[in-house]
Amino acid sequence: MEPDTTKNRPVIILDFGSQYSQLIARRVRENQVYSLLVPYTADAHEVMALDPAAFILSGGPASVYDAGAPALPGYVLESGKPILGICYGMQLLALGMGGQVQRAERREYGPAQVTVTEASPLFSDLPSKLDVWMSHGDQVGRLPDGFTSLAGTDNCPIAAMGHGERRLYGLQFHPEVAHTPLGGRILSDFLFGVCGCEQNWTVASIIETSVRDIRERVGEAQVVCALSGGVDSSVTAAILHRAIGDQLTCVFVDTGLMRKEEAAQVVRTFGPRFGEHLIALDESDVFFHKLRGVTDPELKRRIIGETFIRTFEREARALGEVRFLGQGTLYPDVIESRGPDRSVAARIKTHHNVGGLPEDMELELIEPLRYLFKDEVRAVGSELGLPDEIVWRHPFPGPGLAVRVIGEVTRERAQAVREADAVFLEELRAAGQYRETSQAFAVLLPECSVGVMGDDRTYGNVIALRAVTTQDFMTADWARLPYDLLARASTRIVNEVAGVNRVVYDVSSKPPATIEWE
Repeated sequence: MEPDTTKNRPVIILDFGSQYSQLIARRVRENQVYSLLVPYTADAHEVMALDPAAFILSGGPASVYDAGAPALPGYVLESGKPILGICYGMQLLALGMGGQVQRAERREYGPAQVTVTEASPLFSDLPSKLDVWMSHGDQVGRLPDGFTSLAGTDNCPIAAMGHGERRLYGLQFHPEVAHTPLGGRILSDFLFGVCGCEQNWTVASIIETSVRDIRERVGEAQVVCALSGGVDSSVTAAILHRAIGDQLTCVFVDTGLMRKEEAAQVVRTFGPRFGEHLIALDESDVFFHKLRGVTDPELKRRIIGETFIRTFEREARALGEVRFLGQGTLYPDVIESRGPDRSVAARIKTHHNVGGLPEDMELELIEPLRYLFKDEVRAVGSELGLPDEIVWRHPFPGPGLAVRVIGEVTRERAQAVREADAVFLEELRAAGQYRETSQAFAVLLPECSVGVMGDDRTYGNVIALRAVTTQDFMTADWARLPYDLLARASTRIVNEVAGVNRVVYDVSSKPPATIEWE
């Protein structure tokens, strides 16, 4: 079901469809405790076979009284393990233990302040007034037998509840989000004060477990790895190489949709490491042909995903007995694509390496990073000896510039956004802002605008610049870049990129926007 957990008893986060569910998993891991996100529909025997240290019940969009609403699996309460219910999860826990859930007099979406009314392990050494983030229309109206109200607000008298003897707790607010400033402390209190967890989820343990799992699964088989030069695929290649050595062949595919001089950089960086086991291909003609006339972003991703796979399959057949394809899928890829192991969450967009894969693949996927967050991947990369320019490189979407060219993708339009992107990143680095931002790039819009260059009227392309800051890429804020930096980038783009006469800056956060435009 998941990586071997014999040394890391996982905290199981049962996912009831909240877009915050992965944040819970991340917050647990920040405490060096292994967490595992599984759908509430997961097989009970498979879950209990992992010997969970505890359960956390996520929030969700439903009402517990809706027809067909996700229910609390019986084995969770029967397990006798510590449980923390969050928002919808608290309501399920209350209902499952014989309490009552009712419609709130006033819905709460946004900041609130709770008052801690009873001492408990969840709020040890915390102030009695806590700023929190609420997102609910229902709430617990009557506590189950044996439970005590631990905190409340004017609108929500039971904002936290607990049954100390059975180690069952519920929070109506969301401790996992940044808008609950002391939420991390509350989760830490649950993990250590209630559950007695051990801090053994470290970079060394991640690598050790991944290498062992890869060797056990691969055996003597050959593996090809999709290497793009970004941090995710680079760390995937490095960990596969540590596990199986010369059984690995890395394949870099130049789609014509890469960043400026990226193909040369990949060969320069990884050639010495992999030698003859690095294959670099120029498949740009194929990708541009496949994308001709395509404007729908989901279709772009599916086309690119399938074309990648067919290319890797072709190379695998040429190499001989290759069974596996390694790729750098991460946790956020899975959640946003609504992967098969997280089917209850709404799909935001299909990632080319998750939902965009063809069903009739010849190769078996091997994804050593599938359950890691970006910060964990960077830490693993550093431990494996990858250079900082790879480890701290900004993320780049698998479909490449195809999703940064809004509308039809042509060589000319891809070249325009590539040059604009290079200018923007160059100016960010010169201003010392590259590491201060989490992701930054240029987007070519499908509209043209009127301008004046010299004494002549122009009708040219519009470039949008986007830069964000984030901890986890599940939520993000737009970067407050210095005006003079933006001015320099704008001036250079208009002067150096043919056909562009206007530059705008994107000031949208995620949500409601996504980080990429498509």
